[in-house]
Amino acid sequence: MKNLRPWGGTFDLGNKSTEIRELEKKASSPDFWNNHGDAQEVTRRISLLREEVEQFQRIEAGLRDLEAAAELIEEDQDEGEDLLRESAPQLRELEKSLADLEVRSILGDEADPRNAIVTINPGAGGTESQDWAQMLLRMYTRWAERGGYGIEMLDLQYGDEAGIKGATFAVEGSYAYGHLKAETGVHRLVRISPYDASSRRHTSFASVFTFPEVEEELEVEIDEKDLRIDTFRSSGAGGQHVNVTDSAVRITHIPTGIVVSCQNERSQHKNRAIAMRILRARIFELKKRAKEDEMAKFQGQKKEIAWGSQIRSYVLQPYRMVKDHRTGHEKGNVDAVLDGDLDDFIQAYLLGGKEQ
Repeated sequence: MKNLRPWGGTFDLGNKSTEIRELEKKASSPDFWNNHGDAQEVTRRISLLREEVEQFQRIEAGLRDLEAAAELIEEDQDEGEDLLRESAPQLRELEKSLADLEVRSILGDEADPRNAIVTINPGAGGTESQDWAQMLLRMYTRWAERGGYGIEMLDLQYGDEAGIKGATFAVEGSYAYGHLKAETGVHRLVRISPYDASSRRHTSFASVFTFPEVEEELEVEIDEKDLRIDTFRSSGAGGQHVNVTDSAVRITHIPTGIVVSCQNERSQHKNRAIAMRILRARIFELKKRAKEDEMAKFQGQKKEIAWGSQIRSYVLQPYRMVKDHRTGHEKGNVDAVLDGDLDDFIQAYLLGGKEQ
């Protein structure tokens, strides 16, 4: 089985295996690490290709097992029902793996395989919106755990009464950015407010922004002369030492106007390092989007940039449903979605299908 075609996608095992061999030969060169940035990219590519080949081979093995089970079911009708029931979990897992492989086959942007940096900010509405932002933080944390991704909290500011004033975190693993770029935009919640004594229905908004994480040696050059760095006292939870020292850091990149801050750590040095990590990701994304805009102009196409647009609604009252406004995909099990069951929404967006 040279080519596996999951719902229209293609996967050429031979080409990927050949590429691995060529890259491994390059990596064995004595001067391979002379250019640290290029070497990192090569080793990253080898790791990603190996992972994809192994996933393909697991799918092939699973298909063979299910084919053998199907033959046994046909031969022995009496035992067939039990065997079919035993094969159902394997079939579901195989479907999930096929869908993931299909998505990866269309994630061709250079940034897609990278880790992601995600920022969540509540909209207007005080405690209500801050609570919604914290619910989204939990949703993405659960999604990452389900997918085997690592989570590193970079900056987290709690609300005065409940919820969060903002959160920035890294999602670490293959194609984290490729998947999570589908989540950029405004998320809307409709529910009976737990903070309203009259139990009225409220609508809350929170924004999600996703950036590809980039290494210090790659893509983004930042001149120290272009930075304005301010220090201030941390606020909110974090302990007495955090609140009485100027450990928090705010960095302004003057040419672009991008402002990032971090006050998660007690050390000003650590907060500055984290803020620079976030700044590199945001500048990389800004340059990437500018390049896409220029290409769209050149091709005479109108390209929608969905920053700040409402992409998805989560309705808890008067009915229960989550609906993505870009694809039309919807799901009635809101609790499952808020518990991290996002894969079908992400796949629907990345595969570009508008449901009828």
